[in-house]
Amino acid sequence: MIPRPDPAPCSAGTPRATDWTTTPVTADLLRGALDLERTERGVLPHRLPARARAQCTDGQLAMAEAQPSGVRLVFRTRATTVELDALRTKTAYRGAPPRPDGVYDLFVDGRLAGQAGVSDGNVLMVDMTNGTAETLPGPAGTARFTGLPGHLKDVEIWLPHNEITELIALRTDAPVEPLPEGGRKKWLHHGSSISHGSDAASPSATWPALAAALGGVELTNLGLGGSALLDPFTARALRDTPADLISVKIGINLVNTDLMRLRAFTPAVHGFLDTIREGHPTTPLLVVSPVLCPIHEDTPGPSVPDFSDLGAGRLRFAAAGDPAERAAGKLTLNVIRDELTRLVKQRSADDPNLHHLDGRALYGEADFAELPLPDQIHPDAATHRRIGERFAALAFGADGPFSGGRG
Repeated sequence: MIPRPDPAPCSAGTPRATDWTTTPVTADLLRGALDLERTERGVLPHRLPARARAQCTDGQLAMAEAQPSGVRLVFRTRATTVELDALRTKTAYRGAPPRPDGVYDLFVDGRLAGQAGVSDGNVLMVDMTNGTAETLPGPAGTARFTGLPGHLKDVEIWLPHNEITELIALRTDAPVEPLPEGGRKKWLHHGSSISHGSDAASPSATWPALAAALGGVELTNLGLGGSALLDPFTARALRDTPADLISVKIGINLVNTDLMRLRAFTPAVHGFLDTIREGHPTTPLLVVSPVLCPIHEDTPGPSVPDFSDLGAGRLRFAAAGDPAERAAGKLTLNVIRDELTRLVKQRSADDPNLHHLDGRALYGEADFAELPLPDQIHPDAATHRRIGERFAALAFGADGPFSGGRG
């Protein structure tokens, strides 16, 4: 911790203070990240280890795993003011409406006490018509929280789930110290953009974050937008990460990328689960099938952008496959659900800690009628809350596979 009397603010209008402490961001202040990369400015949290990142050249995965969904700074302090300098990289889609800015959620002793954002930063401009992307550089900014209580307290800052976030400096008007782990069970979850957070209101309001809070567990969220594809390096990351409870949500990305056929899907799932079991042979392991997505229930992928409503500020997706292609092994969500049900039943005969949950119990037809998917694939903020509450009840409840989750 480095005392500093009068920092130069990173953004116009930031009030100055008279007695600051600058604390380097180190791994003992972070939870939910599997790796911490040193950069020229500071550090970049990653949700996949370096070895996994080296084995994939997919730009979508590189972007998703560097967006710190579920990653939070955790420390103990008497500070009444906290500043976090960061360089964000926000994703934008050429011709589409701007996406919401990332939010920093600050908790004091377990209660949400403030929200802030970081202005400026880089923009990753994606052109979905030709599959290209370019980064438009910008300056760093500052997330600032004031008026915190002056007593010794536990502070968590949840980083934006939808922006790559390079952490540059943590400043406080009192020293900070790492917060010892409280003995809660560790829940490790993997899934698609829906698990990543899609259109949740803030990082602590993604459905896994909400479920973790209700279940009283520590979350590591490996929800990877567009990238829940049964990759072996992801399975090894799950295998090698300490966990008391594990869940994997499988399906939608395999359909909307049109990545494989049923012949490849079944052994790929077996291999994925086998790898996890190498590191967690008896840990409760829950396989979750897809939530309802009407465009792909019985129609294969790929998913393609539908630009017809862009003039009204809406981007939607459509299914480009032909239902007749199911006979040739093309995957749909119903095909995947049936196969996961069969596969888990088969494996659980020798693995009593393996469980299955039909995703439609989290979001089904009645839910779609009430809370439709705005772009036909991703749930909105209200639906994230519903899915989180449902998962907590079904998984962490008295009869659920994760019952007794609270440490």
